[in-house]
Amino acid sequence: MTVRLARPIQRDSIVDGEGLRTVIWTQGCAHKCFGCHNPSTHSFKEGFLQDIEELKEQIKNSHNQDGITLSGGDPFFQLDASLEISSFSQSIGLNVWAYTGYTFEQLMLLSKKNDKILKLLQNIDVLVDGRFDLSKKSLDWKFRGSKNQRIIDVKKSLRQNKAVIITKYNKQNSYNILNKKEKNIYV
Repeated sequence: MTVRLARPIQRDSIVDGEGLRTVIWTQGCAHKCFGCHNPSTHSFKEGFLQDIEELKEQIKNSHNQDGITLSGGDPFFQLDASLEISSFSQSIGLNVWAYTGYTFEQLMLLSKKNDKILKLLQNIDVLVDGRFDLSKKSLDWKFRGSKNQRIIDVKKSLRQNKAVIITKYNKQNSYNILNKKEKNIYV
């Protein structure tokens, strides 16, 4: 089995989920959100094919990582590969975050026609859901690009059959340097 990737795996990310993470950048996304920070990942023909077994070996050899993050693109457009990667990662003790343009509710509806969606969700710990909305873009919210996107505890959500938001990420931060005046800036 292969997965189409936009770039080689990225280790030691601190912005694609909590902790030190290995990011798998999937290629292909039909959402094509206006203002997306990864428009080069939209095409389903670009990128490169990566053997899943080789990728799993790279993940296994990624030391001191708290988890993996499936991003892209949208990992839900490569269900088989994303499921294989996420279930393997959990089997070796890594937590799994995933970013998608779908909402949790849309995925649950789609899973009625394709049970692989539910299987993938069952192998994800945290889901950052929703399309990027340029009109709601904010630098002040952790782990997401726009205020409409939610950070969801997938395990609890599946048990309760509704999206359960992880509230510790709902706190607004002060990353927006455009509105700050620094007293001391050293170069």
